[in-house]
Amino acid sequence: MLVIVGLAAGAARECGERIRAASSRSGLRLPGLRITVNLAPADLPKSGAAFDLPIAVAILAASGHIPGAALDGLAALGELGLDGGVRPARGVLPVSLTCAPDPEVRTLIVPAANLAEASVAGGLDVRGVSTLGELVAHLRGETKLPIGRSKRPSRAASRSPDLSDVNGHHVAKRVLEIAAAGGHHILLIGEPGCGKTMLARRLPGLLPPLRRDEAIEASIVHSVAGLLDPAEGLLSRRPYRAPHHTATAAGLVGGGTRLRPGEVSLAHHGVLFLDELGEFRSGVLEALRQPLESGEVRLVRASGALRMPARFQLVAAMNGCPCGFVTSGDDRCVCDEWTIRRYLSRVSGPLLDRIDMTLEMSSAVWSVHADTRAETSEIVAWRVAAARRVGRRRGQAGPNAALDLHGLRRHGRLDDEAGALLTAASRQAGLSTRGSHRVLRVARTIADLAAADRVGADHVAEALGYRRRVGSGVSRRSARRG
Repeated sequence: MLVIVGLAAGAARECGERIRAASSRSGLRLPGLRITVNLAPADLPKSGAAFDLPIAVAILAASGHIPGAALDGLAALGELGLDGGVRPARGVLPVSLTCAPDPEVRTLIVPAANLAEASVAGGLDVRGVSTLGELVAHLRGETKLPIGRSKRPSRAASRSPDLSDVNGHHVAKRVLEIAAAGGHHILLIGEPGCGKTMLARRLPGLLPPLRRDEAIEASIVHSVAGLLDPAEGLLSRRPYRAPHHTATAAGLVGGGTRLRPGEVSLAHHGVLFLDELGEFRSGVLEALRQPLESGEVRLVRASGALRMPARFQLVAAMNGCPCGFVTSGDDRCVCDEWTIRRYLSRVSGPLLDRIDMTLEMSSAVWSVHADTRAETSEIVAWRVAAARRVGRRRGQAGPNAALDLHGLRRHGRLDDEAGALLTAASRQAGLSTRGSHRVLRVARTIADLAAADRVGADHVAEALGYRRRVGSGVSRRSARRG
């Protein structure tokens, strides 16, 4: 009889039957005595099936099937199948990164499917195992398990849809370029089918490639969620997440019974696209306030607290009214002004205040033929990379959207004309302090794209043009039509 103590839950509590069946199929007989396994620390809840392999190794060593000396400096994780196979587990990457600097851990045994993922850490003897019998033979010194070697992310896998596929929409493309250069959040408003989703899908292709530290951070989140491709080891492209508007708050920002990462964390160092923004439940949207401001999610539950990274770039899209055609410029819209205002009010002011740029898109004449004059993503991405290099030469660690107040004062210096324009426009438009700071960050990015040292009046004027109140143009068109 095998008893698991130490707040084991779910699959962790059921590991006894899997261990006995796997041992039997591997020709290993376990003693018929009562075996008690303590998962320390006892006050920390444990869940998941990754405990199967280390518990099995400990029991086999205590039974004499494995020499005790073979366990010195050994760490292992993996799920056991009833047939003795070792199945892939979640969270292998953060485990390997934790074990690498530990002087007491010299060898890490992981499922063979997770070998490339675990090898990312470096400085550790990582080996992959496919069956329990293979592991026992390795620990007895009869065979050797394969050694893991870190793989470099494939460049071919990082291709994204090209910006030249989008005909027209020159202003929207300019907004997309500014957003990519500065890491800014954007909101696109327009009729159905005008190209909002096409533009959002092309933003990752404009962003610089993931640095190794960024790839590791993003891959850790995907590893914990069980979404990391074991064959790749690390993410090769920036994440792009597009949850449906029926998503719950726990699904979007994380949480649940087991405190799992949500879409905002899965989009870390990538793009989060929220289509049909007005159709999301208000409570779900309001949960975005903290991660948009701080770049992280802090979840506190009775069972524990968890902090997860959420430095993502938001691209939101919505129609201008319930029927969607108030921005079309013709008579297809059937909504009155009150209905339009009520629809637009589904997105609260505090949330909109955290979005850097808003653009009301007009319809573009669509053609199956590509616009030969349209710039490709490669050309725009080159300008984006050049603008980010300007920021790094100033000593910035991240994009302009991540500048704190001290960094904004240091790097967002305005000339006299630009300062007077921002002050006057902020008073006239009733911008909050946060809103004024976001205008300044966008203006700094526009200046970087122009390779300008100081932020000028023309840069501020363009940034203010993207800070329009949501629905201002929509309501005027509706009133004229009525």
